[in-house]
Amino acid sequence: MTRREKVIEYLEKHALSMAQGVTTSEISDAIGVLRPNVSKELNQLVREGRIKKTKGRPILYFVNHTVGKREVKMQQKPNIGFAGSARIRDQRISEKDTTQKNEVDAFENMIGSRDSLKSQVEQAKAALLYPPHGLNTLIIGPTGSGKTYFANKMYHFALDKEIISKKGFTTFNCADYAHNPQLLMSHLFGYVKGAFTGANSDKDGLIQEADGGMLFLDEVHRLPPEGQEMIFYFMDHGTYSRLGETTKVHHADVRLVYATTEDPESALLQTFVRRIPVIIQLPDFKQRSAREKLQLLEQLLTLEANRIHKNIRLNEDVVQALLGSVTYGNVGQLKSNIQLVCAQGFLNSMQDKNEITLLFGQLPPNIKDGLSNLAGDRKELGNLSRLLEPTMVIKPNAKRGLPDMDSYELPYNLYEIIGDKATLLKDEGLDQTAINNFIMTDINLHLKSFYRQGNLEKTFNSLNEIVDQEIIDLTKQIQLMLLERENYPVRDSFIYAMSLHISSFIKRVQSGKPLRTISSDLISMVHDYPEELKIAEHVKVLIEEHYHFPVPESEVYYMAILLVSLKSEPKTGKVGIVVAAHGNSTASSMVQVVSQLLSVDNIAAYDMPLEMSPKVALDGIALQAKTIDQGNGVLLLVDMGSLSTFSSKLTEKTNIHVKTIDMVTTAMVLEAARKTALIDSDLETVYRELREFNGYSRTINKAQMKKNNVQKRSDQREKAIIAICSTGEGTAQRIKELLDKILIDNLIDDITVITVSVVRMKEQITQIQQNYQIVATTGVVNPQLAVPFVSLENLLQGGGESFVSLIEELNNHTVREAEALEHSELLTEEMSQNYLGQYFTFINPAKITRILWNYCDYIQQHSHFTMSNAFKVSLIMHMAGAVERYLTRSEMTVADDRLAKVKSEKLYPIVKQANKVLHDRINIELSDAEVYYIVELFNTEIEKSDTQKK
Repeated sequence: MTRREKVIEYLEKHALSMAQGVTTSEISDAIGVLRPNVSKELNQLVREGRIKKTKGRPILYFVNHTVGKREVKMQQKPNIGFAGSARIRDQRISEKDTTQKNEVDAFENMIGSRDSLKSQVEQAKAALLYPPHGLNTLIIGPTGSGKTYFANKMYHFALDKEIISKKGFTTFNCADYAHNPQLLMSHLFGYVKGAFTGANSDKDGLIQEADGGMLFLDEVHRLPPEGQEMIFYFMDHGTYSRLGETTKVHHADVRLVYATTEDPESALLQTFVRRIPVIIQLPDFKQRSAREKLQLLEQLLTLEANRIHKNIRLNEDVVQALLGSVTYGNVGQLKSNIQLVCAQGFLNSMQDKNEITLLFGQLPPNIKDGLSNLAGDRKELGNLSRLLEPTMVIKPNAKRGLPDMDSYELPYNLYEIIGDKATLLKDEGLDQTAINNFIMTDINLHLKSFYRQGNLEKTFNSLNEIVDQEIIDLTKQIQLMLLERENYPVRDSFIYAMSLHISSFIKRVQSGKPLRTISSDLISMVHDYPEELKIAEHVKVLIEEHYHFPVPESEVYYMAILLVSLKSEPKTGKVGIVVAAHGNSTASSMVQVVSQLLSVDNIAAYDMPLEMSPKVALDGIALQAKTIDQGNGVLLLVDMGSLSTFSSKLTEKTNIHVKTIDMVTTAMVLEAARKTALIDSDLETVYRELREFNGYSRTINKAQMKKNNVQKRSDQREKAIIAICSTGEGTAQRIKELLDKILIDNLIDDITVITVSVVRMKEQITQIQQNYQIVATTGVVNPQLAVPFVSLENLLQGGGESFVSLIEELNNHTVREAEALEHSELLTEEMSQNYLGQYFTFINPAKITRILWNYCDYIQQHSHFTMSNAFKVSLIMHMAGAVERYLTRSEMTVADDRLAKVKSEKLYPIVKQANKVLHDRINIELSDAEVYYIVELFNTEIEKSDTQKK
């Protein structure tokens, strides 16, 4: 029985009316399914009309009997075949049934149906009503413009007019499986037993499931050519074959609607496009009228008001900021932004039972910027101002109900989660400010995971702030010329670096400043790159034709050097890193933190749920190792258990040299990423150095500390960040200005930003190192120093703050290392607290860290087992997980024979006694299965220690 079926069965037994309504928690406890998953199913059933829910708290759910009767009636309809359904439909259309005049048109309440979307609605209706089987339809439009929503309206129109014989709107996003064509095709068409590894029985695909209804294929351009061919054969004949079959023996009557963000003429096979006579172009948000934009805002706010059962109050500044914040994501971005600010407003107004207020001062910075964005378009601002009142109050409106599920619809009730978490955190003793900060961070992560598009547009917006759009357009022409005419590969950073370079040159010419002179060294260097010199001459011609003034020869040489630095190189040679750990997200969490700090591309994660068999984990890790391998081997970082024995098996399975280190921590992953950042790093060296790594706050002996202190006192060099561009002037100066501002904003006054040219870069850096301690680098090319590097595009995308945070973190680690003898335990405890706050939701790190530290001391004292600080951190992280599993009722299990074996070990009674002490402190009693894993953690550490001694 599926999770959904369990929920429905419980409701039908226990919630037959409003008076008998049940809560999410009651259902969760009764059927043994986690509360968030139950909430997701309940909200989906509410949207479908299968059940209803009460207003206010606690929310009660009960069966909607009227829908049940309607469905029974529908099931009694005769089964209509492919041709029969068309005849009956044509008869219905031709009949002049006066009752149909009073039917509600599914498009009637869609915003823009009589304005910007009028012709699109007429196209959709014509396509659906066209005899005998309707016309295939392709919806095109930019991301977030409402393609899924429009297709859903088409489905409801077809259902209301009885054009389709079955209730069911099946959606499939082709992009989800674009990198696995076989899996994609099996989902669509089904497969037969033996068609591929793992196909143990016959299975129907989505086309068969959608028989009699509508199938919506989003991102259809991601279908492989063979998939498009199979689809258009089905469009022509109504028959198809499943994967592994040679004859097309299956029939289905399916209305097909497609959607894409791409130009169909270039992104799809022409034979495919020819079979789609109706192409509906949806407008982007900017093309909608001011009245429509305001109506969309009101509708989306009403949906949120319906969810929280409160009024939403906002003034015209907030309205304008929200509308102006839509810079690249259309209606989808507006919806995401509204969800974010409403969640924040709900959190801030939880004490008010009737209303939440959205205040401009509390909006996130990127949404506040929407007000200034809108002010730049005076005509649009004027149109909106005429429609706006000083204050807008949005009330819950049952007629609008809850939305149909779409690409931007959360699969859970965000406000229920906020309320539950706030109560939980308040019980933990947190004040309101801490609760707000904690939950808003969580909300941001949730919402951002539902909208990941538009980064490129966002970056170009940042570039627009310092470079004229005319120059950016010219640079795009140059890039196109390089790719098409010269077949010259360039890096992703080409647009940013070349735009800044040309901008600097143009401004120098327009201001009448003297042009740069050219040295003999530069001429000699450029002649070693004849291809780049030839291309630079072509670029010179493009600039001259555009601006109508001559470009001097010296500029051609500088441009050639820039092209050399921006030429893309094959990404090979780095040691790959795979982090594997027990748990549903342990490895992913560590990799996410490190990836954000260092922007590395040679790291992958593999999470191993506790119920997963080692064989399945081995296959999964092997796949990750193949994906991440760049020809220099793979370093496998694991937590414990069977994962630590995989090296030889992986090497045999993948033909990749794999080395394994266990007891992984986030600090170790960070160090591994830093050490493998240089292309010439080899696996053996990285492995050997990481085996000796005990964390950034490791203990050192007194003699070593004294030596470090002497070195520290003798190295009084000023810290510096190196900014690199082609000349060391125009582009680099702009980077310097940007970094100086970031350093000032972060109250850092002991770091100097120094600009250098890519010409003689190594020599200049060597000279700088004599007087400065280089702590980081940025610019158009990576100088391959053993310090953090941030590319120019990442810096412009807002990566400067992360860049500075990383520098501060590494500097802090250096200070900790020098003072390790005196403070090592204190700092390790602090680091543990930081990690607990980062990874766990239901425990209070400030309270639990000292308790767990004492827990470690107790075991160490009674077992005479000496724990390193690194092992203490690992044990504390494990114990925190055990406590959280207890709180969420998801404790681990272990086989009886394994449990019996571990009970005979010396450490078992000591751990049991330590757990009793823990129980006395926080009233939590861990199971014997949890004790088993704690003992195994110690056994793994003992084996590791014995191996090192040998």
